[in-house]
Amino acid sequence: MDKVVTLLAPGNIEQLQVSEQTPQAPGANEIRIRHDAIGMNFLDIYHRRGLYALPAYPAVLGVEGAGTVEAVGSAVTDLQPGDRITYAGAPVGAYAATRLLPAARAVRLPDSVSSNVAAASMLKGLTAYMLLTKTYRVEPGTTVLVHAAAGGLGSILVRWAKHLGATVIGTVSSEEKAKLAHGYGADNLIVGRDADVVTAVKRLTDNRGVDVAYDGIGAGMLARSIQSVRPFGVVATIGQAGGPIPPVSVDELRPGKCLTHPSIMAYITDTPAYLKAAEAVVEMLASGITATIAREYALENAAEAQQFLEDGRAAGSLILVP
Repeated sequence: MDKVVTLLAPGNIEQLQVSEQTPQAPGANEIRIRHDAIGMNFLDIYHRRGLYALPAYPAVLGVEGAGTVEAVGSAVTDLQPGDRITYAGAPVGAYAATRLLPAARAVRLPDSVSSNVAAASMLKGLTAYMLLTKTYRVEPGTTVLVHAAAGGLGSILVRWAKHLGATVIGTVSSEEKAKLAHGYGADNLIVGRDADVVTAVKRLTDNRGVDVAYDGIGAGMLARSIQSVRPFGVVATIGQAGGPIPPVSVDELRPGKCLTHPSIMAYITDTPAYLKAAEAVVEMLASGITATIAREYALENAAEAQQFLEDGRAAGSLILVP
């Protein structure tokens, strides 16, 4: 019997229940993967809280993982038991030792990329790809603002943006996280939860502002991100780890600033787009641009891990290990 973590209903971590299940037989176009590691994301918190509702309850959370193909359906011809794969995106259901997965979502892993790294990095890497190549094309000479630059997504954004030749300004909550973000390649760091981000950005850019800002903090930070962007620059709001976002007046976007709300889950619903992005991400992982794994938790301790993530204490990514 294998362990599985089930969300009984939207709410706090007490709604997560550990139980056992028998491995299921895959349908014609499915595979069964035995997880080596399961990635955790703030999206899991949103699903648990009910901010993003799931189709039905009870439900199994989790949108990424990595491991070994254990069984394949009758119509699957390009995968076989023993293959190492990773995946990200819908359908949810990763918080389990084994799970069924549409074969089209499986991405082969090279020997140079461990399952732990892939599980910690895949969705964040896909998000970085979307933000750096689709939301705003980052290139040499671009100046970017990355909030939570020492976090799971932030660490990949900083590294990948530097790989593309950008100048990176990061925000972090502490000197400890500043050291981490500096190690990832951030050119300048704004330290402290109450730091005057707008003034610091203007100082660092000779009063011009950044070309693009990536804001996963939400709450009052989004307004400051908008003020930190140059005219005709872009602000991508990608989360609200710091709390709900107040309404934004269109007058705040003068003169000509663009506010966008890209969804990685929507973007990778398109299978060709997903596979193209995943190929780029695996290449980046193989080159060493990965998420930093802050902590590993046993699968049955998923509730504890979610609380740690929700409290904002993770300087990096968290993974669950069955």
